[in-house]
Amino acid sequence: MKMQQFLQFLNQQLTHWRRQYTTLRRKGKLMRSPKGKTHRRELLRTMLKNIFLFLSKTNDKSERRKQERALKPKAKSVKTQSSIYAVGLDWAYQQRYSVILAIAIVSLTGVIGNKLYNQTQLQVGNPAPQTITAPYTASIENQKKTEAKRKAVSKSSLQVLMLDARMNEEINKNLQQLLDDGNEIRAVAGAFPFFDSVVLSISTQLYLRSCPESEWQALLLTVENSKNQQKKPKGQTTASSNQERQPRTTAKSDSQSPKKTEPVDFSQNTDFTQAVAELESYRLTTSEKNLSLLIALISQARQRYTQATAKLLQLETVNPEAVYEESLLLDLLDVEWEKTQTGIHQITERILAQGIPQGLPKNILQDAVSLQLQTFVPENAETLAKNVLLAVLKPNLQNDEEQTRENAQKAAAGVPPVMEKVRSGEVIVKKGAQITAWNFEVLEHYHLIRREIKWQELLKLGGVIAIAISIFVWVERHIDYELRQRDRLLVLLLTLSVPGAIAVGLPYTTWSALGLLLGSFYGSTLALTVVGLLLPILGISLEMSKAALLAGFGGGLLGSYIAQRLRSREELALLGVAIALTQGGIYLVVKILIGQAFGSTWYIVLQEAGLFALSGLGWSIVALGLSPYLEKVFDLVTPIRLAELANPNRPLLKRLATETPGTFQHTLLVATLAEAAAKELGCNVELVRAGTLYHDIGKMHDPLGFIENQMGGPNKHDTEIKDPWKSAEIIKKHVTEGLVMARKHLLPTAIQAFIPEHQGTMLIAYFHHQAQQMAQEDPSLIVDDADFRYDGPIPQSRETGIVMLADSCEAALRSLQVSAKSPGKNPSLKDVSTEQALTMLNNILRAKWQDNQLVDSGLTREEMSQIAEIFVEVWQQFHHKRIAYPKFKAGGAALNS
Repeated sequence: MKMQQFLQFLNQQLTHWRRQYTTLRRKGKLMRSPKGKTHRRELLRTMLKNIFLFLSKTNDKSERRKQERALKPKAKSVKTQSSIYAVGLDWAYQQRYSVILAIAIVSLTGVIGNKLYNQTQLQVGNPAPQTITAPYTASIENQKKTEAKRKAVSKSSLQVLMLDARMNEEINKNLQQLLDDGNEIRAVAGAFPFFDSVVLSISTQLYLRSCPESEWQALLLTVENSKNQQKKPKGQTTASSNQERQPRTTAKSDSQSPKKTEPVDFSQNTDFTQAVAELESYRLTTSEKNLSLLIALISQARQRYTQATAKLLQLETVNPEAVYEESLLLDLLDVEWEKTQTGIHQITERILAQGIPQGLPKNILQDAVSLQLQTFVPENAETLAKNVLLAVLKPNLQNDEEQTRENAQKAAAGVPPVMEKVRSGEVIVKKGAQITAWNFEVLEHYHLIRREIKWQELLKLGGVIAIAISIFVWVERHIDYELRQRDRLLVLLLTLSVPGAIAVGLPYTTWSALGLLLGSFYGSTLALTVVGLLLPILGISLEMSKAALLAGFGGGLLGSYIAQRLRSREELALLGVAIALTQGGIYLVVKILIGQAFGSTWYIVLQEAGLFALSGLGWSIVALGLSPYLEKVFDLVTPIRLAELANPNRPLLKRLATETPGTFQHTLLVATLAEAAAKELGCNVELVRAGTLYHDIGKMHDPLGFIENQMGGPNKHDTEIKDPWKSAEIIKKHVTEGLVMARKHLLPTAIQAFIPEHQGTMLIAYFHHQAQQMAQEDPSLIVDDADFRYDGPIPQSRETGIVMLADSCEAALRSLQVSAKSPGKNPSLKDVSTEQALTMLNNILRAKWQDNQLVDSGLTREEMSQIAEIFVEVWQQFHHKRIAYPKFKAGGAALNS
């Protein structure tokens, strides 16, 4: 019994405290008061104290009344003490727009003009206001001289060279091509020596293969005469026979001239005489037949030699810079040629490994090649090898700019600072004299330069920013999207991120994230305005690279223009890649236009362009990651979030389809009608679709209280409730319960607005009519229209207004379709149902207009007729005429109608 009394008392106390707490929170006093937390602790302490007293003492009713009376002053104290803070917060709330503007101007001026806070009174180049002397002796670094000395050391540091692999590959390729040409020519000439060098010496073989045809014929004749002479008796030589030994040559063939030239004597030619002697010796040591075979072999070698010479001449014609000469290439033995090729490869490899720098004098390269030839190439092939090597060898060393720069930095870092001694009392600068950089360094060392805030410059900057904000406000007033204070705060924070990053020394700032987020949240017009206004302000206020500024601006511009057109995170990710390419490309183009991308700095420019591209991609990824959180915190709806909310697998929509299937089907039809009208009128179709899907989620609190979910069963309003006032409360409750569910599932405010506004303050006509009939029968009953009207508000946007009209017309169109199919009627859907539907919808829309349900929606009276026509068109698409199929018996025969 005691426990039951305790629970009853506890329930009363909790109810009392909950009412007090709700009242204070609704008025904004308890939560807004800085001491609200203390007051809540007092209430909790009092509650626990009373529970303890109840458990420890008697549960006399008088005691409980004392405890209840003790609680009342506590609540009153909280209310009184928090009222002062509530007044201040209410004033701030009323002036919130002006407060946000002031915060925007001050914060932007403060961040962009951060360098104006600590400016020196004295500047380099200005005259000194008075003569300033050194207060004490000190050694001070002369930064200008130190920098000049370090720069000189940096410039004088040796350049680091590295091998160019591409050039080495090209040299080896050209060398191999030359050697392949030599091999091809020697293959035509045939093997050499072509006969045993013991029988015919190498020099004789060279002579026999390459001597003129006249000498060859003379040589053959001499050998033949010698053979005949040996066959005759000794001493019978005549003058005529001596004369026959002398070869005869003609300047021209007999066909050209009948005259014959005088015989030519080749006996004085050493090669000729040696060749005859060696052939005669071979004849003596062997048979005549073998000599004949040798002569045939020599003739064949001569023929092949002639062909090789012709091919060599042809090669020289095609390539005038050919390095091969007949005597150098074809006179080498096969063994010598193989050694020559191997030696050329080895020499090339060694010289390329050592490296050939740019601008190397030609004679030095020739000396280096000659020195290597003595080791790796046969002596008689040195000239040929030298020609080949000098033809293909080229500089293969290039500057290693990164290593050179590192060496220069190390050399510069090793230079000690240049210190100069300033004695006590020494004049640093005289009055009226121009302050030099050295004077400024000395004054800075002695802390003789006072720093101040450049208020005038800050005011100028604040004026520029105020003008820019006024332009932004003007654009805001002329766009369809109405910004809330939280939206303006978010725009300010995102805008501050760009100069904020620059202020901390980060050149790769948040342009891409700014454009992508603003464009996605608020549309291209507002985003382009912010990005466009930020560019000139930063350009005139901050000292930064114009190429970097334009590159970031280009990325932000692209993101602002395209972001809201995209409908998935994947498309936004691809936009991030496009932004990266845009930023890197703009930076590179600007550097090329100003001429900084050429010369030795091209590598640095290309690297910076790559970094800007990576920064654009990086900030885009950051924006994509922050987007869902910003949408939640600032209660934003983007096309992507609306598409996610419209997914039928969302928890609320799955419950709606399962628990209230009739309401879900009704919702889908209303969504179809509303989307068509929204698209035609240029409204936010994604918002209309998502809002419509959630507009009746409150019906899940009592599904059978709505006729579409009764599935033909008994109507509980007629069988159980039988009270129009209670029935109206159940119907109205689907709005309040729907808002509770929406807040519990953290639906955006824009979606929540569809729940009460689609009903507005409309009259629940069916139960209102029932109540009036009951009042006529029982005069003691009073019918108040407010009991049968929704609490509102009426639609505050075109989107919610369209959903209200679609919700009202859907049931009418459904009932019209049923009546058109009723027995005994066979009207033409085109001629009767369409006109009937249009008339009915116009009447419904006219009633909503006359009931002042659409005065705040932004819809015009002219658009009512247009909306009715759109609804009828959609209804026709869903309920078009179908072919009347004949009825069949069980056996398959058609029934006669």
